[in-house]
Amino acid sequence: MLFAIIGHDGPNGAKLRPKVRPAHLENLRPLKEAGRVKLAGPFTDGSGSLIVIDMESEAEARAFANNDPYTTGGVFDRVEVKPFKQVFPE
Repeated sequence: MLFAIIGHDGPNGAKLRPKVRPAHLENLRPLKEAGRVKLAGPFTDGSGSLIVIDMESEAEARAFANNDPYTTGGVFDRVEVKPFKQVFPE
């Protein structure tokens, strides 16, 4: 099942992001290699990031989001996890 993870940057997000980025990418690597990361990247307005990820359950997606280095390292002030239905491309 797909989930959209929206991480909202905190007040120190821009400053912390470069320091925490290597750990964040390393955390995503196993899921990327398994084909479970559908897309990921920052919003160009500097407000945060989006990850669309394939997980077994919402609980698993929330656990991933809550334990991501961007969350634990203070880049994200708040994280949303929403079920996502891809309709295009098929």
